[in-house]
Amino acid sequence: MVRSILIAATLAAGMHGAAFAQSAQDELSSPVLRASVTVSSDVVRIGDLIDNAGTAAQIAVFRAPDLGTTGSLPVSQLLSALRAHQVIGVDTRDLREVSVTRSSRLLVSKDIELQVARVLERRNGLGDAANISVTFERDLRELQLDSAHTGDMRAAVVRYDPRNGRFDITFEIANDVTYSPTKLRFTGTAVETVEAAVLVRSVERNEILKASDVIVERRPKAEVGNEVVLRERTVGMQVRKQMRAGQALKAADLGKPDLVSRDQAVTLIYEVPGLYLTGRGKAVDSGTEGDVVNVVNLQSKRTVQGIVVGPGQVSIMAPISRLTTAALAPAATPAAPESRKAE
Repeated sequence: MVRSILIAATLAAGMHGAAFAQSAQDELSSPVLRASVTVSSDVVRIGDLIDNAGTAAQIAVFRAPDLGTTGSLPVSQLLSALRAHQVIGVDTRDLREVSVTRSSRLLVSKDIELQVARVLERRNGLGDAANISVTFERDLRELQLDSAHTGDMRAAVVRYDPRNGRFDITFEIANDVTYSPTKLRFTGTAVETVEAAVLVRSVERNEILKASDVIVERRPKAEVGNEVVLRERTVGMQVRKQMRAGQALKAADLGKPDLVSRDQAVTLIYEVPGLYLTGRGKAVDSGTEGDVVNVVNLQSKRTVQGIVVGPGQVSIMAPISRLTTAALAPAATPAAPESRKAE
């Protein structure tokens, strides 16, 4: 009898456990609504919206949002669509709407510009890709592709006219769904640019440039040519002609500042070993350091040539006559005894 009771108890416990397991399995298998889903295709299927959809999982019930966007689906509308396909008893978890996002591959304009520049690099006289400026014919901010497009952008057709800088490039992007790649065509202009020193304000001829007068901008190489100058080499230089704000500076536009100006009163210097004489003069020419200029000796009234050696200072080039020496004598600096003998 005891043995019979034990067997009955064991059977009862086994039946209870089996019933509990079946109840848990039934609970786990019931369809449960998801609060948010992400789809990669252009349709939303039942299996995207609920867990445990069973054989109805692949049935399409709604159109997906646009690429890269998110939409809301009211639960009441969703349940009606599910009932039409005999999907009932869905646990809605008291949700009122389901968020549906369409995944995509985003191509921003900067990435496309870079690809175009790389394709055109060192083609038809263009330089490095980093120095190529690309402008699209149509305004392009970003481009959304289906997320199945996982391949790289590969140039299939490339056309470039160096006369006007126009390009016409077709890229191909492989995808995981079809064997045929997607083609993207872009047109526009591409020009090589260089860093140039550009005037912030208009300047007059012979003005000396300050650091605040010049900024650095990228300009088409065809505009500035090979005479482009660095900003640090423009500061303190003298402008050779009148220029307007926004103009790029070239080497030919600049020169060393004049240390001597025409009609300026200057100091004449005559120096040989043991003798150093100075006098007053008037510049006939303008010149910077190292330039040869004509100067009138105000005491002898003679015109002599000299080299600009400093602000308002001209060193006489050739040996001067006794008359010139005598004219300079009043301003002479005392020399060594042997120099006075030579004089």
